[in-house]
Amino acid sequence: MARLPRLTLSGHLHHVIQRGNNRQPIFQDGEDFDTMLGLLADNALQHGVAVHAYVLMDNHFHLLVTPSSADALPQMMQAVGRRYVQYFNRRHVRTGTLWEGRYRSTVLQAERYLLPCMVYLDLNPVRAGLVANAADYPWSSHAHWRGVRNDRLLTPHALYWALGNTPFAREAAYAALVQAGIGSLEQTALTASALSGWALGDAEFIEGLQKQTPRRVVQGQAGRPKRVKISEEK
Repeated sequence: MARLPRLTLSGHLHHVIQRGNNRQPIFQDGEDFDTMLGLLADNALQHGVAVHAYVLMDNHFHLLVTPSSADALPQMMQAVGRRYVQYFNRRHVRTGTLWEGRYRSTVLQAERYLLPCMVYLDLNPVRAGLVANAADYPWSSHAHWRGVRNDRLLTPHALYWALGNTPFAREAAYAALVQAGIGSLEQTALTASALSGWALGDAEFIEGLQKQTPRRVVQGQAGRPKRVKISEEK
């Protein structure tokens, strides 16, 4: 069966996952994390991709983005992936591939999933047992949206601005969302949609999305459902 083309639509929210080959580490220390963040910031600006949230784990990373054109996201990810591998192999004296194939992504209904997905990303290190609280993990966008630091990589989404009329109100409202967390079903849906490539949203959103692309945006009912491994995405 032919590989399903990635679903990339300008102006829509996308959840992106890129994983290390065979679950191997793609970041070994702070310099590696900082290098990736710098590459993402430079290339997001160059290619017209607004990055709303991120988390870098030891063997994979997540992004929550809105591309300004159909080519913006794939061009950014290709440039970042290529340059990071060159850097990583040179610095760590290795050769060969680093990524587990192409990155995974899909489109999310922003009104329904922007804030839950931001929370989901922030809580990844907590679920993985790396820290007790999201605020303790340095390689995510959590500190920026809590007002602790200013991150040049990030662009606020209108739905984040709607959390309050002042920076303090927005930061407090977002902190409360992270404290509350998200349910296991929502967590599973967010992971599975990105790994499978099927869009996530309500029926009206899916119907409108399908009118914008010839590529099917949700899985059909016929045939055996495709199994998606999600256990390693924590």
